[in-house]
Amino acid sequence: MLAIAANGSTVWAIVGAVAACAVVIIAASIGLAIIGGKAAEAIARQPEAGGRIFLAMVVAAAMIEGFTFFALLICFMTVFWMRS
Repeated sequence: MLAIAANGSTVWAIVGAVAACAVVIIAASIGLAIIGGKAAEAIARQPEAGGRIFLAMVVAAAMIEGFTFFALLICFMTVFWMRS
């Protein structure tokens, strides 16, 4: 991105960062939907293991959210760094 900024075309760098934000958000939402759906199926099959399944689902969802927030932070930092 430094080469793009050096050429004076920061618009494409910002477009790339925004596209990366979109990909991160879409991937995270798909991942969370899969986790929630599979957890619901597992609890429906074995209701007695619902607590353990729910805990594993929450931990996995928290890890996905953490990765998502970190990736979005990088994207937003890129956008604001390119603007200045």
